[in-house]
Amino acid sequence: MLLSQYRTAGGRLQVVAREGSEAYEVKSEQSLYEMAMEAAAQGTPLRELVLAAGLNGAVDLDRIAGEGRLAPPLTHPDPAHLHLTGTGLTHLGSASTRASMHAKKPEDETDSMKMFRMGVEGGKPANGHAGVQPEWFYKGNGAALVAPGAALESPVFALDGGEEPEIAGVYVIGPDGTPFRVGFALANEFSDHVTERQNYLYLAHSKLRPCAIGPELLVGDLPDSVEGTSRIRRGTDVIFEKPFLSGEANMSHSIRNLEHHHFKYDLFRQPGDVHVHMFGTATLSFAEGVTPEDGDVFEIEAAPFGMALRNTLRHRPLGTAEPLTEIRVL
Repeated sequence: MLLSQYRTAGGRLQVVAREGSEAYEVKSEQSLYEMAMEAAAQGTPLRELVLAAGLNGAVDLDRIAGEGRLAPPLTHPDPAHLHLTGTGLTHLGSASTRASMHAKKPEDETDSMKMFRMGVEGGKPANGHAGVQPEWFYKGNGAALVAPGAALESPVFALDGGEEPEIAGVYVIGPDGTPFRVGFALANEFSDHVTERQNYLYLAHSKLRPCAIGPELLVGDLPDSVEGTSRIRRGTDVIFEKPFLSGEANMSHSIRNLEHHHFKYDLFRQPGDVHVHMFGTATLSFAEGVTPEDGDVFEIEAAPFGMALRNTLRHRPLGTAEPLTEIRVL
């Protein structure tokens, strides 16, 4: 089952369910967040809760997308209680892209490559215990999550704005502090790779950018291998197109191990919170020498996730002066 949300004329979030080619409104005025929290409190599978609510008539999601009314598939009423995080160096091939940014000499093994090797050797434990912990980063709260079709805006101080086609796990924290995975979604973990390339210690800065997920949320198991396509459109031209692979068959860590090393922290098990945790990628247009420009459209698609995720880049001219942020004294 695929679930999505759109804004009605009155501004309410309407949940849409799809199995196969047809999408239908769910007969409920609850948002997907409210339905997920109800499922968590009751211990009822979300799919059963949706089907019990019933379905209305068919919905034209392409038309709704064209009207700019799609919303992220899961949000929180208070954006401060939605956490955007991720893990890097988790996919086979991802380390070579990262290492090329930071290696001083070809024979040097970077910290990125060392961490990748740790994941290959211990990221998929078979004994039911936790494996080696991955790289982890923070992207922001719900204020940084943009809707499918909306613009990904680079701040005035950005040196670059590049796509990262990924799969994200989407979670709510139940009333007793238990994390519940609602589903998986396509994600554009938009980052500033030029800033990161300057110095590895700038990685944290490079990740503090907006991102997008959706439009549709896959409820159920993630396929072992996911094959998708990442492309950049500039006007009528496709200036970049490359396949990307995800799913555990193409990863150095198991999903369960990545989840454990995020939710092991009490901080991330606060009842009612929403978490969007991105699992990494090995495909970047930056690695191919592509420099996205203002107005370019990022497009990420993979068959299990229904509609493609599209977002336009809004990027001020490089070299724009960075004004000093005003700080007042109380």
